[in-house]
Amino acid sequence: MQKVKIFSGSSNRALAEEICSSLGIPLGNVAISRQQSGEIHVSYEEPIRTCHVFIVQALSHPVNEHLVELMIMIDAAKRASAKTINLVIPYYGYARQERKSAPREPISAKLVADVLTTVGAHRIITVDLHADPIQGFFEIPVDHLTALDLIIRHLKSQNIVNPVVVSPDAGRASTAEKLANYLDCPFAIMIKNRPAHNQSEITHIIGEVEGMTPIIIEDLIDTGSTIVNVVEALHKKGAHDAYVCATHGLFSANAIEKLTHPNIRQVVVTDTIALSDHSDKFFVLPMSPLIATAIKIISEGGSLDKLFQIGG
Repeated sequence: MQKVKIFSGSSNRALAEEICSSLGIPLGNVAISRQQSGEIHVSYEEPIRTCHVFIVQALSHPVNEHLVELMIMIDAAKRASAKTINLVIPYYGYARQERKSAPREPISAKLVADVLTTVGAHRIITVDLHADPIQGFFEIPVDHLTALDLIIRHLKSQNIVNPVVVSPDAGRASTAEKLANYLDCPFAIMIKNRPAHNQSEITHIIGEVEGMTPIIIEDLIDTGSTIVNVVEALHKKGAHDAYVCATHGLFSANAIEKLTHPNIRQVVVTDTIALSDHSDKFFVLPMSPLIATAIKIISEGGSLDKLFQIGG
């Protein structure tokens, strides 16, 4: 670890500091500034020649600012002769654009992968991608971590009575089934229609939920509208107040206000995205120990299998 240096972009410095604390090394010094024209300037304030550099940057709001900032940090590290440039991207932005759903649309998740690789990244460490195949968009190693273990441990500590795991759509069904198996409970699937981006309509519920406590599992929460629709549909079917679990809390617009819904008992997220303001209903799980262990294994050699003790 002597040649490992960790730096933070501006998206989630607190997470970077906690990762360094777990590893027992200081967070590297890098100056990031904006010129009056809006251009981003980066300068590493310590030598990184022949070092293994890890840059922590979530591609959260404002995603384009954070993406360009990350690109410039990569370029600066490359020109400073870093031996390897490893990106810790807890939340991978543009992941929901991983395929064409209509003619003349981009596959932006692949575009971002190409750009980061072309600029000079050697490895990606990320958490709970929106779609697993995104790993294949990169021509460099991708270490795909999951927060499912943390979520399972937290839910078991809650002693939930008569739980049922609910997938908000068919895309989360495999995760919901895995979670249900570890909690030893049934699961249900919501069938929904998307008339437009960030909009959804629940059409059917497959599975029994009446008299049960729903545990809704998602990879991310953006505007909160889908979650509220799911919760209300479950309530109409006779379900109790729900637990909402997601790895990434984007919480765009007034999402946090929406999630104070009376039929939501608790919202469980991780700190992959910096969360400054939230209500007592929110419980934030720390990702720094998991990411720090991954960095240590990558730097010193070994297998990441040991990180997936429950949900892997």
